[in-house]
Amino acid sequence: MVPRDRSGVHPQAIVDASAKLADNVTVGPWSHIGPGVEIGEGTEIMSHVVIKGPTVIGRNNRIFQFSSVGEECQDKKYAGEPTRLVIGDNNTIRENCTVHRGTVQDQGETRIGNGNLLMAYVHVAHDCVLGDNTILANCTTLAGHVTVDDYAILGGGTMVHQFCHIGAHSMAAGGSIVLKDIPAYVMASGQSAQPHGMNVEGLKRRGFGKDILVSLRRAYKVIYRQGLTTEQAIKTLETDFADLPEITPLIESLRRANRGIIR
Repeated sequence: MVPRDRSGVHPQAIVDASAKLADNVTVGPWSHIGPGVEIGEGTEIMSHVVIKGPTVIGRNNRIFQFSSVGEECQDKKYAGEPTRLVIGDNNTIRENCTVHRGTVQDQGETRIGNGNLLMAYVHVAHDCVLGDNTILANCTTLAGHVTVDDYAILGGGTMVHQFCHIGAHSMAAGGSIVLKDIPAYVMASGQSAQPHGMNVEGLKRRGFGKDILVSLRRAYKVIYRQGLTTEQAIKTLETDFADLPEITPLIESLRRANRGIIR
């Protein structure tokens, strides 16, 4: 990316001369774009936004007022290393969100994929990884090293402990405190969060058919109703649901659960 015409930058915005803004990027008044920042075509930065680098932001994103994006992390081990934040395309980051860069103790990078919605006051800490099409409702807080897979939804005020993994198509109800992994497709709620069946309504909206939903409900019972260990459940799922491609994300979410899964 090379610096382009900055006609979309408000005269009262502060944009570092080394920042790289592609075509059709708009920056509102009193926003500050620092050095080491790259912003892709069509992205809209509202007023009073602070973006620090190294940060790469893709195309057609919208970042609303009073958000802080790409700030150094709150990890006390951080010693000024040049870690990064990478944001994909078509994301919406609403008012007062905070998204921090990574640490060298992990991958050195915080990553947000495509098509995500971060509602007001969301915090994404260092080394988090968000997939695509996730929704983090107002005041959701992710501690460091959290992974949120595609299409997961975290209700307002959800708090997620560091190193937890939120599985694809799962959902946590508002106010949940997540201390262990949420497997793919599972609904969770509580303090601390407990499983409450499969996220059936969400799966229906995404086109999962009746037969698949029936099978996933059966898989849920294998994990949570038969008194099996996680390892035993994985073996049973691999055997009993071998012809169901949709079982793969569920098995993978169980296999990587170093902190254990919610129970």
